[in-house]
Amino acid sequence: MKTVVIGSGNLATHLSLALKESGEEVVQIYSRTAEHAEALSSRLGCHAATSFGDIYDDADVYVISVKDDAVSDVARRLCVRRSGSVVLHTAGSVPITALEGCGSHNAVLYPMQTFSKDREIDFSCVPCFIEASDSHALSVVRSLATRLSDIVVEADSAKRRKLHLAAVFACNLSNHCYRLAERILEDEGIDFTLFAPLIEETAHKIRSMSPRLAQTGPMARRDISVMDAQLEMLSDPFMRDIYRLMAESIYRDS
Repeated sequence: MKTVVIGSGNLATHLSLALKESGEEVVQIYSRTAEHAEALSSRLGCHAATSFGDIYDDADVYVISVKDDAVSDVARRLCVRRSGSVVLHTAGSVPITALEGCGSHNAVLYPMQTFSKDREIDFSCVPCFIEASDSHALSVVRSLATRLSDIVVEADSAKRRKLHLAAVFACNLSNHCYRLAERILEDEGIDFTLFAPLIEETAHKIRSMSPRLAQTGPMARRDISVMDAQLEMLSDPFMRDIYRLMAESIYRDS
């Protein structure tokens, strides 16, 4: 299938490269920034576009992979003339209705993973959640998803929003905790990479047990003396608030 990818960010980059690797024909990359469009299109061996008027109108699939709050605007501006074309977006928290009026066949393909351009990702291990407005769109998005990933699950917009919310806690907030830990270590000149085995073991444990059962440490033990001493070491009031809130949350969940 001829595919046009609209976007050139982290997800758009990984997705378009994975599509090409899977045998799909990515024919064009659109980005408002010419440098970004050309950089990605050169890796894919396809054409670049920086104007909506230059986007091909005969593609089989249009993938909108942009910031969540830009999906509706892109869909509104996209002109899809081919009757069988499918327009899909990749956002976890955006409903499929954001694509209404943009062609007859709409879908969602949400890869639940954190993406950075300079990190390689094995897309076959990335859970892909799909939704479609009709049987034709479902057939197309399922075909794409199964080419990309071994884990493909149908999930409507309401379920996908919950998935995205849970992903924020599991990924973004936990990563921010890594950053806070890094800040504490910086004060003592300690290399944060020493924490890699600890972080990896924590992640590995949840493959075989609930995160609730995997919880350890002074907050789980309700070791007040240790917790009070650690709070005293935190000079940043925001970090103290985070510590207290997390401690209370862990206690209530135990």
